[in-house]
Amino acid sequence: MVTITFVDSTGQSRSVAGEEGSTVMEVAIKNGVPGIDAECGGACACATCHVYVADEWVERLPKAEPMEEDMLDFAHDVRPSSRLSCQIRLRADIDGLVVTTPAKQG
Repeated sequence: MVTITFVDSTGQSRSVAGEEGSTVMEVAIKNGVPGIDAECGGACACATCHVYVADEWVERLPKAEPMEEDMLDFAHDVRPSSRLSCQIRLRADIDGLVVTTPAKQG
């Protein structure tokens, strides 16, 4: 299991665990994490699972693919650490990942 800490826009955090190979978005939905709408169900066809990856984790994740970068154009308040949580796969080496959900989704 891989643990992810979700921090909401007010600073409240919640840690949940997910299976390796699943996505951050899938774990959020399965555990009722607020702030992840996931309207397209993880198809990278919207920006409603937008998160900010904590600075210390940005370089440890694979770079965003062009399709994800295109979808981030539709997200609200995009920052250098912005990612779509449907595109971040859980691996053992990212156990402890911290992401923050924006105040609103795109």
